[in-house]
Amino acid sequence: MSGTVVLGLDIGGTSTRATALSLNGQRLGTGRAGGGNPTSHGAEAAARELHAALRAALADVDPARVRAGVIGLAGAARLLADPAGRAAFDRAWHDAGLRCPYAVHGDALVAYASGTAAPDGTVLIAGTGAIAAQVHGLRLDRVADGHGWLLGDAGSGFWLGREAVRRLLADLDAGRTPGPLGAQVLTDLLGSAEVASRPRDTVDMLIQAVTRRPPVELARLAPVVVAGAVDGEPVASGLIDEAARHLAATAARIRPAGDTTPMVLGGGLLTGDTPLATAVRTEVARRWPDVDVRSAGDGAAAAAWLAALGLPEAGDPAALHARLVPAS
Repeated sequence: MSGTVVLGLDIGGTSTRATALSLNGQRLGTGRAGGGNPTSHGAEAAARELHAALRAALADVDPARVRAGVIGLAGAARLLADPAGRAAFDRAWHDAGLRCPYAVHGDALVAYASGTAAPDGTVLIAGTGAIAAQVHGLRLDRVADGHGWLLGDAGSGFWLGREAVRRLLADLDAGRTPGPLGAQVLTDLLGSAEVASRPRDTVDMLIQAVTRRPPVELARLAPVVVAGAVDGEPVASGLIDEAARHLAATAARIRPAGDTTPMVLGGGLLTGDTPLATAVRTEVARRWPDVDVRSAGDGAAAAAWLAALGLPEAGDPAALHARLVPAS
């Protein structure tokens, strides 16, 4: 069993991470490269980052030992439906010396698998966007939200940033002095917390500052809201609570009442000790009192575990998960 190697890759818009693991849990190599999502970077550029991460992970590993691989990727269905994109990934895989098959799964499934070995459950992710998915037999089943900033992503980083600006605009319209959160948003967007003698002038400058950038950049204000909530700022705390209610409601679209299967929380806003993670856990416990809530962990290791499941020597999935995927 120790001679068999599996590869897992966790590919996002800003980074590509690869890990090579033996079935006894030994980490044989890791690789990191730039963003490898073909939707945002194009297939050829994404494949170059994939190849770089693979080469680094296999620096001290004979590629002939690798028996299976899984790539976790946002927009996996688009890659699988694009012959040119899949061909670019195939070339990168082959050029790294690999001759074994690989599978492509959505990043939501990989996030789920990074938190639990249970075949059935729910994953709720909040980062720049937000999405929930039901998992059955380690396959994505029903999905809720993930509709993008214009049509959905309620409770996401984008949502927090947009709502912080909207609250600030409402204060300025009403002639109220912005509170600490509003002052910080003003500083981040305009370089100063000072309000013009005619508040409408500040409103106009804010609108211009937001609309001349790609809309999704409002997500960069999410850490400002999180920091405000940590400090007890009332507007920021209220936004965090509202975001948590949105995210729990998204999960409720696909997760039945009384469901006791695990729920994995993923994405930058829900992993670690964040105010939103705490608020979401409270909402989830209120809706599903008996739920076991986990945090997402190492996505590349989880992808390697998914790859290993198809091998006859893999053994018990839960025991294999305990060996391959670090506890989060």
